[in-house]
Amino acid sequence: MERLRALGLQNTELAHAQVDTIRHKLFKIGAVITRNTRRVRIFPSNTYPHQALYWQVVQNLAPG
Repeated sequence: MERLRALGLQNTELAHAQVDTIRHKLFKIGAVITRNTRRVRIFPSNTYPHQALYWQVVQNLAPG
């Protein structure tokens, strides 16, 4: 969780949030997950209120 905070949550509203807050806002979401041989795709619900933050964290963690 510390690495997630240092790398993924840098420059976001959750950069200094408690672990429980991060868990509730980023991990406990309703989503459809599909998997094939090449990739795993995540489709969060359209009503998920923290979508922009979620995708910003994903982009921060992406290699390259």
